[in-house]
Amino acid sequence: MTDPDFPTIKAHTIVGRITSRFGAQSTAADVIQGIDLRGKRAVVTGASSGIGVESARALAGAGAEVALAVRDIDAGQRVAEDITATTGNRDVPVVGLDLADQISVAAFVSGWRGPLDILVNNAGIMASPERRTREGWELQFATNHLGHFALTTGLHDFLRSTSCARVVVVSSVGHINAEVDFDDINFERRPYDSWAAYSQSKTANILFAVEAARRWAADGITVNALNPGRILGTRLTRFMDTPTAGPVSFEPASTVVSWKNVEQGAATSVFLATSPLVNGVSGRYFEDCNEAGPHQPGVRRGVADYALDPQKAARLWQVSLDMLASRRLP
Repeated sequence: MTDPDFPTIKAHTIVGRITSRFGAQSTAADVIQGIDLRGKRAVVTGASSGIGVESARALAGAGAEVALAVRDIDAGQRVAEDITATTGNRDVPVVGLDLADQISVAAFVSGWRGPLDILVNNAGIMASPERRTREGWELQFATNHLGHFALTTGLHDFLRSTSCARVVVVSSVGHINAEVDFDDINFERRPYDSWAAYSQSKTANILFAVEAARRWAADGITVNALNPGRILGTRLTRFMDTPTAGPVSFEPASTVVSWKNVEQGAATSVFLATSPLVNGVSGRYFEDCNEAGPHQPGVRRGVADYALDPQKAARLWQVSLDMLASRRLP
């Protein structure tokens, strides 16, 4: 599908991979420079802190109406005021959304009106102590995957109505540490491990993009996942100093990569949401504003084969539907 605001530009490719002139040090402002989003509508989850703020700021700066989907309304209002002050864009509504609460997700979906051009599934938690939702679901999987799954599928018709919508799914290089354990997603039989729980939720993010891309290709909706990199100054790491959260880092010292600031951390999300280089590209995984290659042992980059497996992606979609259908109502 083509669109006057997302013109088709032939992307440079290496063995079929999408590459750009941007890299790890590029910022959200760099990648969106020259792109006009006036008349576009976007939602950014987790937009009250970290890279969600900078993703929303970049989209608003290019002229889009950007809904900040946040748990903390007061924090969201402060961010909206700051975005308006820095961009001049007043179309920055704040809407409550708790992704761990399916009632909250359903309320967000039922309250949405009109077309939706860009959905950035940015919110997430990492390495939390063992916690469960009212349904008994493990909290990281419920928040990082199931909440966004319900949100995105619920908004499908609004995305389809634009005929060229983009869904951006923030995953992590942490996905390389664990597949989705379909036999025990909620850690009911195995001991809880905060990092294994986080990693399987991030693998689930990529598998969701793979299957959504397949299912929604005819609707003109593209869905891509990404690794934002290691980001300084965000609330995502808030559990990493607690004794129950496991080690401070699960990366071998020899493979530690450079930290990014929040503006750099938001760059790949904004690239996938707006760049003409990825017009029509779907079901792929990016890092540093370029499509990632296969993961190589000992290197914390690239995408694991199991995260792109179409059979696993289809299985996860059905499992997710079944979990949502069987949830215990209050």
